[in-house]
Amino acid sequence: MILRSSLVRLLALLLAVAFTPLPAAAPKAAIAASDAPWVEPDFPFFSSVLDARKVGASLPGDNLTPRGIILPLGNECWACFDPDLLRVAALWRGAGVTPTALAPGSYHDISRKTPGGQVGLPRPDGKVWLATGIHPGWQRGDRVSLTDPREPAPSKEEVGRGALPEDLGRFAALRLTSEGAVLEYTTGATRIREAIRSEVVSGQPVIVRHLEVGPAETDLQLILGRKATAVSLALVGPRGHPASARLTAEGDVAVVRIPARRASLTFAVAIASSAGVDLSSLTARPPATAPAGRRWWHEVPTSLTVSGNAAAYVVDHLDLPDPNPWQRAVRPSDIQFLRDGTGVVVTIDGDVWLMRGAHEAGGSVRWRRFASGLHEPMSIAIRDDEIFAFDRNGLWRLRDTNGDGEADLHEMFSNAFAQTADLREFPSQVRLGPAGEFVISKGGQQATTQGKHNGSVLRLSADGRRSEVLGWGFRQPNIGVNPRTGLVTASDQQGQYIPSTPLHVVAGRQFYGFLAPFEPREKYPAPIADPLTWIPHPVNASGLSQVWLHDARLGPLNDGLVHIGYNRPELFRVLLHSRGRRLQAAVVSITHAFDFPPLNGSVNPVDGQLYIAGFQVLGWGNIIDVPAGLGRVRYTGAPVTLPREVVAMDQGVLVRFEVPLDPARARNTSSYSLQSWAYQRTYKYGSPQFKADGTPGQDALAPSAAYLSTDGRSVFIAVPGLKPVMQLRVGWSLATADGTRFSDNAYTTPYDLPKFDPRTEGFGDITVDLTPRAVVAEDLGPVSAEEGGRLSQLFGCIACHGSNNNPAIARSGPPWQGLFGTQRKVFVGQKAHVVTADEDYLRESILDPGAAIAAGFEKGEFSMPSYVGVLTESQIKSLILHIKALR
Repeated sequence: MILRSSLVRLLALLLAVAFTPLPAAAPKAAIAASDAPWVEPDFPFFSSVLDARKVGASLPGDNLTPRGIILPLGNECWACFDPDLLRVAALWRGAGVTPTALAPGSYHDISRKTPGGQVGLPRPDGKVWLATGIHPGWQRGDRVSLTDPREPAPSKEEVGRGALPEDLGRFAALRLTSEGAVLEYTTGATRIREAIRSEVVSGQPVIVRHLEVGPAETDLQLILGRKATAVSLALVGPRGHPASARLTAEGDVAVVRIPARRASLTFAVAIASSAGVDLSSLTARPPATAPAGRRWWHEVPTSLTVSGNAAAYVVDHLDLPDPNPWQRAVRPSDIQFLRDGTGVVVTIDGDVWLMRGAHEAGGSVRWRRFASGLHEPMSIAIRDDEIFAFDRNGLWRLRDTNGDGEADLHEMFSNAFAQTADLREFPSQVRLGPAGEFVISKGGQQATTQGKHNGSVLRLSADGRRSEVLGWGFRQPNIGVNPRTGLVTASDQQGQYIPSTPLHVVAGRQFYGFLAPFEPREKYPAPIADPLTWIPHPVNASGLSQVWLHDARLGPLNDGLVHIGYNRPELFRVLLHSRGRRLQAAVVSITHAFDFPPLNGSVNPVDGQLYIAGFQVLGWGNIIDVPAGLGRVRYTGAPVTLPREVVAMDQGVLVRFEVPLDPARARNTSSYSLQSWAYQRTYKYGSPQFKADGTPGQDALAPSAAYLSTDGRSVFIAVPGLKPVMQLRVGWSLATADGTRFSDNAYTTPYDLPKFDPRTEGFGDITVDLTPRAVVAEDLGPVSAEEGGRLSQLFGCIACHGSNNNPAIARSGPPWQGLFGTQRKVFVGQKAHVVTADEDYLRESILDPGAAIAAGFEKGEFSMPSYVGVLTESQIKSLILHIKALR
């Protein structure tokens, strides 16, 4: 969220509220001129990792909670509930949780990234009274075990092992009631409802765990944990009744023993910070059941701006509901739709908004808040008009049980997979399969331990109780699922072990090539699955999700697959074909008219257009310095010059278009340019481009002939000696039959070269001329600072280096402004040196970026790929001139 002037923001808020119809009984919205905190003080919970491993000598040293539900109790008291182990991980008094996770850390400073691994994790900000170790919070029988019964992760020390086996316990739901949050879970067949509250006794704050325990056939043990020095505990029953349970200890661990019984039991455990507090006046009461009333009364109106571009595919701009009466930032990570066209938008800050009116005439869009408290969710799914949100805690079903338009029941639909505390194990996507199952993708880049599911794509059963790994060894997978066939695709992020941007089919529990930095270098545990196609890093430096356009109204794109590019925001058409022995693909750009960083999207079933939402943390590779946005990709009805098929064949390349072509241009071999090259998969960041002989660069391929199909819509480009290769670029500069010129490139990875049959493909009885032709040297282009500036945009350089030295924006590399001619401290290996940033230094930095790393970036998470073989000599000279000009 970009900070605005107080006056402008206040005026905008007042106008937003003034024109919002309110029920007569609606409470007044809190309007403040300053930005509100990330933790909303009046909401009953939020979610966070919690690292309580070093909070007191007498407290457990292994207390790390990857999935934490944080309950603000009032009186500066807090509780963290672990839904995996069904334990209260910690109770404390203080300021809450340190804001070092991704969402709270970047909330007011969108350039604040999180490091990889499990360092700098959120901690209790205050004095911890009581804490538990890594073991179940509830146990059956008469014996207490302080060990973890879950199957270990590959790294035995990793505590993020996922949920307990269901026979030991399962978290069911978090219910928002008239009295606050209520936790619902089971141990064995026994249902438990719990409300944790804070009360004041004799002027001192006290934390009280109110519990309602259903019938149990065996004795139960509630493990309270270890207490800090001077902390006192007491067991209390309902008013007028003593507690039927018994407070005991297992060594220095406090335990409540509950006898087997046929009836439900209500009791409470009171915790005070000192022994001097008389807890005998407290009474237990069953947790409330009545749902909470409406919390967010206001509807926030925004506008839709229709693009006036004459292109076939344009991007309309939808304003986000920011500002709003709650001073809540809106950083959307996904948008999905209900049957009536209501958009369901989830944000990285844990909120869910409902958007209405986008498909209606008039451009008036209306927003309402629906849910909050989620754990850095990045996607959402709709099944049978029910909303499922995927966050670090699991897959939630969000329900409105009292019909007031807001979720009051967060059901844990599935946590049948593990989650570590690694700050890069993002809950990237959830998508619905054709039989009601879900497919999820989870971030990798694990830097501390190897968990069970880092960098994996999994299928969840339709009931949410089981998971199956479809693929593993991803760096940062982003997926798409065909809702009719179930085909799962995934992109990945170029970086270590990922030489360029791939687009995969995910199936068969295959390994996809990424290794963590603590694993043996380039020692792969399994064969590496080849992608559908590689995409050059300069074309798509950061591949995001894929969307199937079923039931769309997008003209020739209908029922096809599109792929979202993030670094240089773009939408690509994915042209799948199965002409060979395996599924293959080519990609071509549809539009790059985005003014925000796109992440995920879906088709609105009412208007049939594609809506895409996204946000960014500055410095994570996007060339647009805009924090968030929402757009609609709309088909205007204009002629579409995109190809509908690009296939490398044994005698050349077949390209089919949607429109008739100008015959003269189509048959002219100078209308086409082709190049091929290879990548190398290594532990280094990305890969140069290599010719077939292993030298840097690309092999130019000379067309020997070009043929136009009898219907005038397809061309066959004859290419002598065409072979399978990692990357093939096919470029064209053509015109439609009515004279409209267009040019573009397609990128593909041809594994098989099917036989070209001219008659079958619609070219009649022709004999393909495969006489080799001399390769004509391509125009090297101008050498100028202006051309260098264009190249910095094209190759995404400004996403990491910027074009100006703005200290408020964290970049992944040193800023270019004022760089040339200065003395720079660099690291060559582990040794520091001082060099002059002259032309030789800049050239070396482009071609061998790891040779001398600028101080301050030597321990960074990103590395720059080499541009050997990627940039021509004239392009390198232009980039150097551009950097020199940035004074």
